[in-house]
Amino acid sequence: MSLTLRTISREQHLAYIRSLPSASHMQVPAWADVKTEWGSENLGWFDGNGELVGVGLVLYRQLPKVKRYLAYLPEGPVINWYAPNLEEWLRPMLAHLKAKGAFSVKMGPPVVIRRWDAPAIKAGIQNPDVKRLRDVEATHIEPRAFEVADRLRRMGWQQGEDGGAGFGDVQPRYVFQVPLEGRTLDEVHKGFNQLWRRNIKKAEKAGVEVVQGGYDDLPTWQELYEVTAERDRFRPRPLVYFQRMWKALNAEDPNRMRLYLAKHEGEAVAAATMLIVGGHVWYSYGASANHKREVRPSNAMQWRMLQDAYALGASVYDLRGISDSLDDSDHLFGLIQFKVGTGGQAVEYLGEWDFPLNKLLHKALDIYMSRR
Repeated sequence: MSLTLRTISREQHLAYIRSLPSASHMQVPAWADVKTEWGSENLGWFDGNGELVGVGLVLYRQLPKVKRYLAYLPEGPVINWYAPNLEEWLRPMLAHLKAKGAFSVKMGPPVVIRRWDAPAIKAGIQNPDVKRLRDVEATHIEPRAFEVADRLRRMGWQQGEDGGAGFGDVQPRYVFQVPLEGRTLDEVHKGFNQLWRRNIKKAEKAGVEVVQGGYDDLPTWQELYEVTAERDRFRPRPLVYFQRMWKALNAEDPNRMRLYLAKHEGEAVAAATMLIVGGHVWYSYGASANHKREVRPSNAMQWRMLQDAYALGASVYDLRGISDSLDDSDHLFGLIQFKVGTGGQAVEYLGEWDFPLNKLLHKALDIYMSRR
């Protein structure tokens, strides 16, 4: 199959995404409007018949004082990653990006390599000799993913550093997902561990009400989010970021981004944002107050969001990043502990990969990033 690559319009890009069962929310055209500090371009791959067969949203970050760029395709491009001629997909992309002034290319193949179900993770947590998820035998392994990794290495791509739990602009390698396809809601609920089911009931009894919010509720979200950032020791994004995100994503599709608020006695005590692309639904950002935790608003909110994802016909509810640490002294351990209660799966992706087009500038960027 002979492939050609060229810049396409946002409309072509969006139409192609809509023709798929799903794609990452970071590969929809509107994501470029969220990331205003980056330049952007929509790329399209065409087969010999002129048919659009793949797309990619490229974000460009300019180096200070020189017209050279880091080209980044977060959780993309959206191509056939298992194609035996993978090189024929990626070579024209590298040539195109180099011509655009890119000194380095970073991408995140949306390729799953391993899955661990909840019982396997729990066994790992209980084993004092196990400190990392990768030390636990996977429930499912995707052999084709190893072939993709081999092909990338042979082409000169380098595997990037682990993205931790995905705070900041580097995407997580490990995420937690609840599969919904082929299951009833009752089966999903029964998959929760005892503590989760008890907490959902507790929230219900206490009168916790989960409502869908709108743009005007974003300041309420921000207050809770900043409380969470202080508690969990991360740097929060400003309110303007979420306002921009809401406007940009919902202008593209009125149901792309949602906001949920868990209220107790009229006060919002937990909140979360949800993103939807086709059959994939993400719990994107979460926040909660330091008080009223005993009424379990976060569990109630997750259950409502899962039910809504199910009603939308989603095949997967994605709780996003986790660390691969199973060590209870690690400050990120709480993430996996909370999410494993849903009875879902830990999922390992291939991670992010770099291609240095200019080795000197790429090395300089590496040094700069490591000092941040």
